[in-house]
Amino acid sequence: MNSTKELILKHNLKLTKSLGQNFLIDEGVLKRIVDAAETGPGDLVIEVGAGIGNMTRLLASRAGRVLVVELDKRLIPALSENIGAFDKVTVINDDILKIDLKKTIESALEDGFKPRTVKTVSNLPFYITTPIILKFLMERAGIDTMIFMVQKEVAERMAAQPGGKDYGMLSIAVQYHSVPKVLFTVPPHCFIPRPDVDSAVIRLDMREKPPVKPLDEDLFFKTVKAAFGQRRKTLLNALHNSGLVKKGKDELREILSSAGIEENSRGETLSIMQ
Repeated sequence: MNSTKELILKHNLKLTKSLGQNFLIDEGVLKRIVDAAETGPGDLVIEVGAGIGNMTRLLASRAGRVLVVELDKRLIPALSENIGAFDKVTVINDDILKIDLKKTIESALEDGFKPRTVKTVSNLPFYITTPIILKFLMERAGIDTMIFMVQKEVAERMAAQPGGKDYGMLSIAVQYHSVPKVLFTVPPHCFIPRPDVDSAVIRLDMREKPPVKPLDEDLFFKTVKAAFGQRRKTLLNALHNSGLVKKGKDELREILSSAGIEENSRGETLSIMQ
């Protein structure tokens, strides 16, 4: 196995800041992430943004199958060399946001392998973390557990509880679909090149069903978005100004009152149930 620096030099790779390319090189941290996924030979693991395959190698040594989605085609030769000893890794050079997760997973299992569980374990690029996580949550595609390394601030937002400044639309979206747990932080010196901020590893265990069952899920999330659209405004004013609710303030007051919610409340104070 060549070191990360050797592979970068050998393949003349120039890391692209716009793609959030920070390669995790600390073997201890890599092992902790893979350990957190509790991966075994009956599992299919999806990795997004594998880079040159430092974590892919560890995943492939434990999982039954590994499906890698890597956007940057310049990295594929180094990635292929790094994981050359493993024949159960499928590499797809594509944009994770543009593929159909369910169909992609089905294609990777055409050899008849039937996974016990499907997991995703990924060191996500900072610049596109939220869209990727929301895609996995919304499409689900039979995934049971998600382990993501993200910017520490984002991990804290995903696990935040009502009443704090970190609690927002992302918190509700994540907690509606899963049970999040921040596992540990990762300092900048564990990467090449070093990022400017700390990272954190978060585990999301997918729920069999959401903690609430709205009559209209689309309207539920539009209401959440409206509630957090103007954080300094009261819930009454935020909903009124959003244009989502075609009613006057008096009628909105009645709706909030019937739900047991003070009109001067703000979105960040409400639980998912509220």
